[in-house]
Amino acid sequence: MSNKVIHALYNDDDVLMDAVKQTRLAHHHIEEVYTPFPVHGLDKAMGLAPTRIAICAFMYGLTGLTFGTWMMNFTMIQDWPQDIGGKPSFSYIQNMPSFVPIMFEETVFFAAHLMVITFYMRSKLWPFKVAENPDVRTTDDHFLMEVAINNNESELTSFLQNTGAVEVKVVEKH
Repeated sequence: MSNKVIHALYNDDDVLMDAVKQTRLAHHHIEEVYTPFPVHGLDKAMGLAPTRIAICAFMYGLTGLTFGTWMMNFTMIQDWPQDIGGKPSFSYIQNMPSFVPIMFEETVFFAAHLMVITFYMRSKLWPFKVAENPDVRTTDDHFLMEVAINNNESELTSFLQNTGAVEVKVVEKH
């Protein structure tokens, strides 16, 4: 199913922010905004819900800490205890201060790697995926706001031109 959307192109991020705020106040639905660099506060201006990715990072860090603790306990205490520097390995608690750097590194390792995987899965960035960029100028110096049309094409086009858009065009979105 294909539907029509309007692409409004801007050449300044401040003008884009004002246009997004005006568009939201006029109760028009913004499908997506394409920018060449991150624009601070754009997610709040668009009304996007806060992300839960920090919770995932915390859970992944706990998984890494748990795995690192289990690995050190199994390797250094149960499976192959060694007398290193005159310190025998009788229990994990006695040797825990020397294991703290390994616990930290495992926490960071698991959190970092699993966050990358989560980001790619959440963003649907699969290998060999075709780019979804509607205008190549958004990778260089322009900003594009994609607004849904609901039987108000001419009104919406004039509205977006009044917000400071340098180019407004209607396209079929597939």
